[in-house]
Amino acid sequence: MTGISVLLVDDHPVVRAGLRAMLADFGDVEVAAEAAEGEGALRELDRLETLGVRVDVVLMDLQMGAGLDGVSATRRIRERAAAGRTAPPVLVLTTYDTDADILAAVEAGAAGYMLKDADPERIREAVFAAASGRTALAPEVAARLMGRIREPRPALSAREVEIVQLLASGMANRAIARELFISEATVKTHLVHIYRKLGVDNRTAAIAEAARRRIIRAG
Repeated sequence: MTGISVLLVDDHPVVRAGLRAMLADFGDVEVAAEAAEGEGALRELDRLETLGVRVDVVLMDLQMGAGLDGVSATRRIRERAAAGRTAPPVLVLTTYDTDADILAAVEAGAAGYMLKDADPERIREAVFAAASGRTALAPEVAARLMGRIREPRPALSAREVEIVQLLASGMANRAIARELFISEATVKTHLVHIYRKLGVDNRTAAIAEAARRRIIRAG
């Protein structure tokens, strides 16, 4: 296999077909295999490793129906390295550009984060950057990360962003504590800090303000 070898992970067959065609047009990128969700991606890595087929980059969607999501799959792929298994860099390719999604992917070990509406040549450059061990960020994503650094107001921490996203999903404090393996008292402390940083005084307002600032997904 010549050029860059990619494992394509997306739950929409039409999207996978479009991405495969786009990558084929580059001439120097080849799709070694496809998967519809995270567990399938891990199985494909095992299969390809057994066959001796290399994978240079995993091109990973974030939200994939009922299967293992992209963030969890990225974390699992990075964990393979510790066991001496094939663990290619993961380049996230998604429609989401909120702080919650970006921070979760970066913390899971993603090598890059691109948006699906990017120009094909930018995606090609990102694939090659990830394959060579460099970071590849969409301009919009890089701007959001820089905005967090330059923000005159205190920015929410990654854990605080995670809690607001769980609040938006309808979880109560106890459920959030179970989900994150922390105490309810710790959740309440985080909420105090979240409200202060967002300039609000209740969870409904916090969700609305976080969505307005694109910290979390609206709706």
